[in-house]
Amino acid sequence: MLKTESSNIIKTAGEMFFRLGIRSVSIDDICHELGISKKTFYVYFESKDVLVARMLHANVEYMTAKMEELLKQHDFKKMISQFLKKQSEETKDVRRVPQLVFDLKKYYPRQFEEFQEEMFDMQKRYLTLYLERGKEEGFVRANLNIELTALLFAKIHSDAIRDLELIEGRGYNMHQLSMTAMDVFVRGVLSEEGMKLYN
Repeated sequence: MLKTESSNIIKTAGEMFFRLGIRSVSIDDICHELGISKKTFYVYFESKDVLVARMLHANVEYMTAKMEELLKQHDFKKMISQFLKKQSEETKDVRRVPQLVFDLKKYYPRQFEEFQEEMFDMQKRYLTLYLERGKEEGFVRANLNIELTALLFAKIHSDAIRDLELIEGRGYNMHQLSMTAMDVFVRGVLSEEGMKLYN
């Protein structure tokens, strides 16, 4: 019951933060939305800072579960197909991402950096596993340095989130950035056989 209640608070707060920005959503707003008292809120979270940190960690856990789900595919063809599909679906609604990132960087810098580190480690780990699977099946270049490639791509993604205002200022959004980066990455790692599959 405790876990369910705290999960509901995290989920509702996350949706409100995404929709309205973190700074503009108060604990009172979250409690009103959920129909709970502030006393109940403080049973699960010492402060809004703690809530923000746990909300970000929950996001990493969600992405990790998705990555694990993809790894259960029995072959690289299905895995990469599902990966690209999920990537496309989950980055479409990006209109409010810049405000969310801005609030995190300005008002919750410690939580933002911890989130970035978690995401970086998670992305590097699963990209390594994906590439190893692809190499085994002949779809990833045999001479590819998998560890360095995974490190590089995870770093590019991490830096892009940090500098999202710069990207938005050039007239692009997170969805466009993500899909372009993925296209460049996939084309760079695939073998000739892999390119046939991708095309």
